[in-house]
Amino acid sequence: MPQPKSISLLPSLARILRMRRDAIATHPRRYRMTLLALLVILLTVDAVVGWPYVVARLQSVAVLDLVANRRVPKVLGWVVSDPVTQEVLTLRLPNETLQARLYSPVNHPDAPAVVVVHGMHYLGMNEPRLAAFASAMASCGLRVLTPELPDIKDYHVGPNSIAAIGDAAAWMDQHSGGRPVGVMGLSFSGSLALLAASEPRYRPDIKFVAAAGSEDSMARVANYYLTAKDLRPNGTTEVLPPHEYGSLVLEYENLQDFVPAGDLEAVRLALRDHLYEDSTAERAAMAKLTPRQSAAAKQLMDTTSPITRRMIARSDALHLAAMASVSPEGHMARLATPVYLLAGEADNIIPSAETERLESQIPAHELKAVLISPVISHLNMNSKAPTFADKWRLAHFFAMILHAAETQNGK
Repeated sequence: MPQPKSISLLPSLARILRMRRDAIATHPRRYRMTLLALLVILLTVDAVVGWPYVVARLQSVAVLDLVANRRVPKVLGWVVSDPVTQEVLTLRLPNETLQARLYSPVNHPDAPAVVVVHGMHYLGMNEPRLAAFASAMASCGLRVLTPELPDIKDYHVGPNSIAAIGDAAAWMDQHSGGRPVGVMGLSFSGSLALLAASEPRYRPDIKFVAAAGSEDSMARVANYYLTAKDLRPNGTTEVLPPHEYGSLVLEYENLQDFVPAGDLEAVRLALRDHLYEDSTAERAAMAKLTPRQSAAAKQLMDTTSPITRRMIARSDALHLAAMASVSPEGHMARLATPVYLLAGEADNIIPSAETERLESQIPAHELKAVLISPVISHLNMNSKAPTFADKWRLAHFFAMILHAAETQNGK
């Protein structure tokens, strides 16, 4: 079962950049002319919107190369030249104690800060792509805090994570001399970040939220896993076969609805190893099960079975109130924070219709940018060949976030 990676969008984008360099090697004269035109465009943009935004645009390209562990072109090296230190911290917050990693640019110890919240992944803050992204961001002259959310790490979307995100932002604000910080949330964490920002107690600490591949309604996404359909705000329906990952997460989160209490822990271990894609551990866990437990585990792993789907539907019906409590739907009217929304056109974990729903929920004066890109699916590269315009829009979107992180008010 191929598990979605929490931040694989960036190395995938870097692959686009590698293709660009291959084209340069094949047509050097064409590249020189293109570079000259680009410089003219940048100078024009500089005259219109200012040099800081141009730098953010250049950084957005360089960061993608760094994340992919590729050499940054010399002409861009200066925009990501800060050496970076890493420090593992214990954040003693009002509601809980969290582990976190802080990436700091050596030459800018008082740099603006961003909190980047991982998606559902058992490695949490140690997920390699997340670490590469945070380090690349720090090399641009930003301090990046990656708190580890225990619930999200264990494939659970709950209200504790809303407080954890808000408290982590407040901690970073306090340790930044009272300067609000940007928050970037990936997948389900993006929706939780929006809910944190909407709470008055966290509003002073968060200067913007960037949500990538996030949902407006957990209940609607759960229904999508069963029906392959999600309703857009304009009344049309998005139809896309869902990835099995979503259903497996719902089963794992509410396993007590599927197996007897005496079988819970044994089946949970097998299902967890299945989610982790640890085939050796999964085989070992399955070998320890009783025949009844083994049959239950195999049934749950078959997410296309009509029997399994009926079980999931019954479980979903028991948790509608809990799903509403972690959904932005109906809670965004009080939001007073700039927002940037990104989704993949072919996302089959959280369909892009959910980003359209979020767009309709966010107060218009706070919605700074929305991009539904054919370049990506759920933070992964789509098989569809992107056009230059598609790639440009994605790079432009990321540059806006970098620029917001570096400005005082995030706008």
